[in-house]
Amino acid sequence: MSKTFKEIKCTVNKEEIICNIEYGASLQDMLRENGYTSVKQGCGVGECGACTVLLDNIPIDACIYLAVWADGKTVRTAEGEAKGLKLSPVQKAYVDKGAVQCGFCTPGFIMTSSAFVEKHKGEKINRDIIRKEHAGNLCRCTGYEAIVEAVEHVAGKEG
Repeated sequence: MSKTFKEIKCTVNKEEIICNIEYGASLQDMLRENGYTSVKQGCGVGECGACTVLLDNIPIDACIYLAVWADGKTVRTAEGEAKGLKLSPVQKAYVDKGAVQCGFCTPGFIMTSSAFVEKHKGEKINRDIIRKEHAGNLCRCTGYEAIVEAVEHVAGKEG
């Protein structure tokens, strides 16, 4: 049985890429094959958030999103958050607040947090909203408190 492929174009971290993708391939697989290793393989079923990327500025689980669906869309990964050697405000807050332990879940959390800060810019936020909107990301190391503090810190500066 032959495999069916489709050529897609999408923008990843402000760079247009063209890929010949098998119809059943996940966005996660396509991104990792193109060197975006921050997109982690966790559960593979959309439950842990380790593979979270922003698709047109909305957090999605790349493990359950087909790569062919990304045709013509904009994707942001954790690699695209820093400006050269300068960390993004969210990345810096994670470092400053000690929100990184083993680091496996961190790229997915960073992407969810970045979308959160952008979505709630100028709004008064609280810890319950932060926790609720990060519920799709799981961490086995931090206990979440430092992550919530980091998001609260950066959202307070941006808002």
